Amino acid sequence: MGIDVSKSTIDAHIFVKKVSSTFCNNNKGFRKLFTWLKTNKINLSELIICFEHTGIYSVRLSLFLESKNRPYCVIPGMEIKKSLGMVRGKNDSVDTIRIADYTYLRREKLTPFKMPSGSIQKLQKLNTLRTKLVTHRASYISNMKESKEIFVMSENEIFFKVQESMKQKVDKEIRKVNEEILKIITEDEELKKTYNLLNTISGIGPVLAVNFIIITNGFKTFTDSRKFACYCGIVPFNYQSGTSVRSASKVSHYADKKMKSLLNLAAFSAIQYSSEMKIFYERRVKEGKSKMSTINIVRNKIVHRAFAVVKRGTPYVELSKHAA
Repeated sequence: MGIDVSKSTIDAHIFVKKVSSTFCNNNKGFRKLFTWLKTNKINLSELIICFEHTGIYSVRLSLFLESKNRPYCVIPGMEIKKSLGMVRGKNDSVDTIRIADYTYLRREKLTPFKMPSGSIQKLQKLNTLRTKLVTHRASYISNMKESKEIFVMSENEIFFKVQESMKQKVDKEIRKVNEEILKIITEDEELKKTYNLLNTISGIGPVLAVNFIIITNGFKTFTDSRKFACYCGIVPFNYQSGTSVRSASKVSHYADKKMKSLLNLAAFSAIQYSSEMKIFYERRVKEGKSKMSTINIVRNKIVHRAFAVVKRGTPYVELSKHAA
């Protein structure tokens, strides 16, 4: 069964019966959905339920299915879209049929989805809020900086005073969110251990460590560092066809751009403060290698080290410091 989830409704399509129906996106609608399945004589033990990841709109459906111990799959919308080939037009009923077709064709390869723990769900919400607050603060800082170059402060006192006041308020709220994030982590022994292990790696700070935990679901969703590196868009791939089409290896633009950006900052930090990384970077640049490709290698090293310390359960020890 394919389900297309929207804000107020869900559209469902049963592949083998070729029937569709629409229900409310709430518990009452979900109960009607299962009544409809029984009416169509569907064996629930053999049913594969699949829907797109649509953020908060699909959370209620996930919680309901888990409360009923019904396995289900959540697939990124881009993955389904790219698997359909050339298509024209779009509406909820057609999307539902396409999701059902996708589910049937890949029924043996799909793996059931599991909601993150309560602590990680709280971290997700707070981290999203923190990102928005940081964006607002950056906007105020940028606007004030540009305005000071153009306007006279003494003649525009209120203009600058209000923006400075708003920036200070946002700073205060960011600190409160950071404190709550740290509180959630310290109250969960497993998260606390993972967080502390990640922070032993040069380049990884509190923000990146929290994002590692959230995206990997406490290193349960991603168990392989290379797969996670692919997800972040930092693994180069070949591009060739026959003997005439052959270009340099490039990273894919299909990526978690936020995580990629954080890893980029982490790489610069590691090169600056880790003697091991600094020596590695300078040696490759002297050899004539691209600076960007070297930075990308450092990003990959950080990812591989993060997975290694969590899997091993011991802090990272820098080789140069150990040798000294």
